[in-house]
Amino acid sequence: MDILMDPTLWVGLLTLILLEIVLGIDNLVFIAILAERLPPKKRDKARVIGLGLALLMRLALLSLISWMVTMTRPLISVAMFDFSGRDLILLAGGLFLLFKATVELHERLENHEHDGTNRGYAGFWAVVAQIVILDAVFSLDAVITAVGMVNNLPVMMTAVVIAMGIMLLASKALTRFVNAHPTVVVLCLSFLLMIGLSLIAEGFGFHIPKGYLYAAIGFSVIIEMFNQIARHNFMKNQSRRPIRERTAEAIFRLMGGNRTRTEDPRVMSHSPKEPFVDEERYMITGVLSLSSRSLRSVMTPRNEISWVDCRRSVEELRATLLSTPHSMFPVCDGELDQLLGVVRAKDLLVALDNHQDINVYAAQNPAIVVPETLDVLNLLGVLRRAKGSLVVVTNEFGVIQGLVTPLDVLEAIAGEFPDEDETPDIVVEEHGWLVKGGTDLHALQQALGDDLIKHHAMASLAGMLLHERDQLPTVGEVIIIGPWRFTIVQMLEYRIELVRIERIAPLPGAEEE
Repeated sequence: MDILMDPTLWVGLLTLILLEIVLGIDNLVFIAILAERLPPKKRDKARVIGLGLALLMRLALLSLISWMVTMTRPLISVAMFDFSGRDLILLAGGLFLLFKATVELHERLENHEHDGTNRGYAGFWAVVAQIVILDAVFSLDAVITAVGMVNNLPVMMTAVVIAMGIMLLASKALTRFVNAHPTVVVLCLSFLLMIGLSLIAEGFGFHIPKGYLYAAIGFSVIIEMFNQIARHNFMKNQSRRPIRERTAEAIFRLMGGNRTRTEDPRVMSHSPKEPFVDEERYMITGVLSLSSRSLRSVMTPRNEISWVDCRRSVEELRATLLSTPHSMFPVCDGELDQLLGVVRAKDLLVALDNHQDINVYAAQNPAIVVPETLDVLNLLGVLRRAKGSLVVVTNEFGVIQGLVTPLDVLEAIAGEFPDEDETPDIVVEEHGWLVKGGTDLHALQQALGDDLIKHHAMASLAGMLLHERDQLPTVGEVIIIGPWRFTIVQMLEYRIELVRIERIAPLPGAEEE
């Protein structure tokens, strides 16, 4: 009992425990990397068995203190170097560490373990044997340190047992952390390369103070910690963006979204190896961005709606139906907001020939009305229930804002399909584009290849220009937005009808490409 009351014994025990843990950190790093080579269900078992056998080995070495001391005596001499048993073991362990760390690093840099769907795992006992062999190398310093610090064998064994227990508990958490952070694995392998070189240097008699190694490792760990914090903040910021938007961007990059631009961005050059052409990219990005678009961006606006006034004469109604290339018409009483119903042109012609009351006939086919706040994905379900009919869009006051047909949704995905009485929204000119004011910004972005326009808050070109100008522009007025010049070509009453767009500065990345 007197021995337990000796304060120097407790101080020596605590100091020895700390030193054993510090000297075992490099061992833990390698165990974490080796355990990753096993199937997930066997990793814990390998760690426990490997460290258990390593503990027995350290206890056995401690019990052979007299033999351990003799391992520092020279056994062989080569040139100017004398090698003891300890030196030979350190040389072998250093070479093994260099070989193993280099192989592991090569596999990760070449990504060999992810080439197929069936990942190849190492043998269970092969990994355990490597853990024990490496611990034998690392045990030499730990055991020799214990012998040099404390003369009491039970104290030395107690310190080793406690240190190994702590290492056993820490190994699982360390392995999880290493597996979750691939960059940490590469950093740990670089540590092992450094440790392997230091073991070889020790074997040749060149002593490298451990403080230098730990200082280098500590500095690298701090840098990696900053890297992990930066990555965590990046992922946190990315998670705030809609997952559909992130998915769309990722798929667009896979499709070769960084298109190679010539001096004129209207002319796209494609590598013969590109798996997707412009039309395919346009359609896929149109589908993926559909949910983020407003209903206003896909509907036919109010000023372009062709409708039938039931107050007109039969001859006027028949002339309107025959001169307009639409298959369905809203039937209204005097003005557009007095909507009676939606009727097919051919059915309305038959009703006129049969002298039916147009008001009564239209009322038998009521319109499907949706608010302008409805998102496009939910609109698809409404269009299905409409069974080919059109859907009327109104604002919060019940004023008609536009209408949507299945063709409008198709145009939002695949591009414009002009009717016989329509001209294209975007016309390519010699030095730019002549664009209608009501052109959807998504279609304009696809034509110009500029995200500045795509991510604008407005739905149409006219809306974007009014938002930037903050007042109604005049004909000939020029508005500069980023690398683009917008010149007002035509105004129709209080509406921007035509705009000429020209590029006045290179697009971002165009010079590099």
